[in-house]
Amino acid sequence: MSKKIIILFLVLALTVFISGCSIEEMQNRDLSESTGLWWSFVKLLSTLMDDIEDVIGSYGISILIVTVLIRFIVLPFMIKQIKSMRAMQKLQPEMNKIKEKYKNNQEKLNQETMKLFQTHNVNPLAGCLPLLIQMPILIAFYQAIMYNPDIREASFLYLQLGERDPFYIIPILAAATTYWQQKTMSINMDNPQTKMLLYLMPAMILFISATLPSALGLYWVYSNLFSVVQNHFLYRDKDGQQEGKK
Repeated sequence: MSKKIIILFLVLALTVFISGCSIEEMQNRDLSESTGLWWSFVKLLSTLMDDIEDVIGSYGISILIVTVLIRFIVLPFMIKQIKSMRAMQKLQPEMNKIKEKYKNNQEKLNQETMKLFQTHNVNPLAGCLPLLIQMPILIAFYQAIMYNPDIREASFLYLQLGERDPFYIIPILAAATTYWQQKTMSINMDNPQTKMLLYLMPAMILFISATLPSALGLYWVYSNLFSVVQNHFLYRDKDGQQEGKK
């Protein structure tokens, strides 16, 4: 099973876990009394959204600005992921030869594949890094919202940010933009696992966004739109054409 699929299931399991946390406990907790590195990060997000809302007057726009700031911070990891994906695509013919040659010897197949990665300085796990980074950010956003009554009870458009979207518009948008941003990536759609991820990822985001507060769905929509713009520039070759779509 693809490592990315395993990570997606971990994200799903994590979502079920945090959605089952006691809402009453979170609402009664005072963030100012929480200590430690993790709670410092949660308080930073919460305070940042409060400060921006004081200037802008909208927590929905505040979440947008914080999302963009976070995406610029993790941009180096995204660039690393793209470089890794490009390198893996270039190595695909060699990997296919190794699979064919050692199809009856799994141990030798693994050894030769790892040797190929080492020779070309490719880390097969690099492509999973952005997904792993998203997990703690998702939890921190959830806690920053639920522990902050101002954010939790704020309204944006027809939404109450601390509640689920009653019309499922944000979850559908989150799933649709997830599909869109994946389509903007220069990846091999002939790969069965890639095809499965193209539909599995939006389905899981739909479930996550429908299960958790609408503010998290907004975060995902904003983040996906950032990725679409990002991919427009990063997945272009030297001639300015979209890779894989010539």
